[in-house]
Amino acid sequence: MNNKALLRSLKTSIVAVICLTVFVFSLLGAFIHNMCEGTIEEIGTNYMSGMNEQVSLHFKTIIELRLTMAESIAHIAEGDGDSDFGTWEEIEYGARARHFLCAALYSSDGEIEMIFGDPVAPNHPEPFLESLRNGERKAASTAGSGGEGVILFGVPCEYPMSGGGESLAIVVGLSAQYMGEVLFLDSDKSLSYSFVIRKDGSYVVGNENDAHKNYFTRLYDIFDGQDVEAETCIQQLKTAMETGEDYSAIVKNGGSRRHIYCTNLPYCEWYLVTVLPFEGLDDAISGMGSRWLAIVYAASLAVIAMLLYIFLRYLKLFRNQVAELKRMNIEMDAARKAAEQAQKEAEQANTAKQDFLSSMSHDIRTPMNAIIGMTSLALDSTDDPERVRDYLGKIALSSKHLLGLINDVLDISKIESGKMTLNVEPMSLRETIDSIVNIMQPQVTAKNQQFTADVREILSENVYCDGVRLNQVLINLLGNAVKFTPEKGSVRITVYQEALPEDGDRVRTHFLVSDTGIGMSKEYQKVIFESFSREDNTRVRKTEGSGLGMSISKYIVDAMDGTISVRSEQGQGSEFHVVLDLKRAAAPSRRASEAAGGSEGAGDVELKGKHILLAEDNELNWEVASELLSDLELELDWAENGKICVEKFRKSPVGFYDAIIMDVRMPVMDGYEATAAIRGLDRADADIPIIAMTADAFSEDIQRCLECGMNDHLAKPIDIQAVTCNLKKYLK
Repeated sequence: MNNKALLRSLKTSIVAVICLTVFVFSLLGAFIHNMCEGTIEEIGTNYMSGMNEQVSLHFKTIIELRLTMAESIAHIAEGDGDSDFGTWEEIEYGARARHFLCAALYSSDGEIEMIFGDPVAPNHPEPFLESLRNGERKAASTAGSGGEGVILFGVPCEYPMSGGGESLAIVVGLSAQYMGEVLFLDSDKSLSYSFVIRKDGSYVVGNENDAHKNYFTRLYDIFDGQDVEAETCIQQLKTAMETGEDYSAIVKNGGSRRHIYCTNLPYCEWYLVTVLPFEGLDDAISGMGSRWLAIVYAASLAVIAMLLYIFLRYLKLFRNQVAELKRMNIEMDAARKAAEQAQKEAEQANTAKQDFLSSMSHDIRTPMNAIIGMTSLALDSTDDPERVRDYLGKIALSSKHLLGLINDVLDISKIESGKMTLNVEPMSLRETIDSIVNIMQPQVTAKNQQFTADVREILSENVYCDGVRLNQVLINLLGNAVKFTPEKGSVRITVYQEALPEDGDRVRTHFLVSDTGIGMSKEYQKVIFESFSREDNTRVRKTEGSGLGMSISKYIVDAMDGTISVRSEQGQGSEFHVVLDLKRAAAPSRRASEAAGGSEGAGDVELKGKHILLAEDNELNWEVASELLSDLELELDWAENGKICVEKFRKSPVGFYDAIIMDVRMPVMDGYEATAAIRGLDRADADIPIIAMTADAFSEDIQRCLECGMNDHLAKPIDIQAVTCNLKKYLK
């Protein structure tokens, strides 16, 4: 009886222990499940906040970059002055080059005039138009002709419209699908997915795979019949939008949970909504609890061991999740830094571009004015050969200066590095001043000003210096003097030298540029050499200029180890003083000059009757080359492209052609391909001298010409002496 009672008691105890164990561990499982659920929600909240911040920052970077591009198009449209607007073709080319779908002019009353692309109109024009009226940059949305989404970027721009009015802004469009791709809104690798919506819930970006046309409608479907809960969530979301606050909530529908996070976006009336589903995590936790209960019911003796195993497994899983979240945070931080760096580089690139365009507009226009003016004078003086010859000489001087500027500023390595190197060579101060006088004379004459050049006390006329950069500084100073001096005023350049007792090989050279112009205030003289600095008064604001000239001049003078200073009074004119310690150079000997002339004459005799095949796709360039080379008594054949050049050479008798002058950029077959084809022919003269004559003048272009089999490289425009020397070098 006792055994039976003990057995019953043991059975009862075992059952009780099993039941208690099941109950306790069930409670423990439920507690852990709830704790995991809360932890996941907390981690999800932090993840959502960080993710939204990164996407919002990335959105801001992309929008600012596109608005900056739109501003560059507005600069093209507005041009350099009130009457110098860019053409529609230039505006369209600038917009298409930046991959915009359309461009339009937008008036202050909401009228839209398309420049190119399908007609567009903002979906909500009132806030968009109001921001543009306030001079702000703004983004809006619309729909294309095919129903696809289009993002509009508007920046202030005054440009004449066909109706006679003037535009308030210029608007360019970009595909909404592109915005979704660059913002990773539809990325399959992300734990969450995002949308860009308006206050009314309509989509701007991110609804390509969604059957709903409104996000609020999507929320009603998510709540699946729980209209009260859905209405509460939507109302809270609308309130957060109205107050400009972030919205964060966990939406529950049966066993499904998801985290919704909403924040407003810059430069627009849009909001970023990010959703993080919890289904996968919930299913994993539920499955884990079921396994725990199954183990408890199967073998109570193994409960503790199994619980320990599960605990350790869970701990490992939790640590892996934490490690994964940390890794994702690191990646997001790296992405944020990359976005900030990209934004910084984009701003620097835009600033560098503006600096480049402004400075080159100033520097290139000056010699171009001389070239155009002297050309006009030469055309008016065709009956006076001496005057025409004088004008042509001055045009040649200005052209050489202009060519030197272009060759220097188009050096890609200098532009990318932001550094400038000096090309120090022997030069003549007399020739430099003569060249500058010829370049500036048309501007001075146009304003009826008195221009004086005073060169005195010259100890060494020939010195070592970067002549192009010195010309740039002096022309910049003289250009400003002419610009800010009224008509019938006077402009003067003075050059003199003094000896340096401590260094007999050098001579201190002074350049003084003075005028009787409007002068400047003492305060402005302190910042005149800073970029974009211009004095703020009525006369200066009406004068064309960017404020870069003085900073460029200061940089060049500093690079030459010199000094530049200014002395001025308002209404009394200004005087700029440049001091350079230049190394003396020997004057070119008469024998060297005679030897050069004799060599040229000998070259003419040696080249007479030589057969040259010239590959050039531009008929005007062929005419120029034919006229210039005809003086050498060469026999020229013209090939309009690389393929024709190869065919003419292949069909010619062996040894018929003595050399080939090859352009590089040609249709059908370029110069590189043509050279390779000629070198591959099975002919005894396949090694014929091939000389590149092209406008591609960078060092990498020269290297590529040599690598493809050409013998030498000549840069356009054509220098007859360089052509003569090269032909003499390779012809026998």
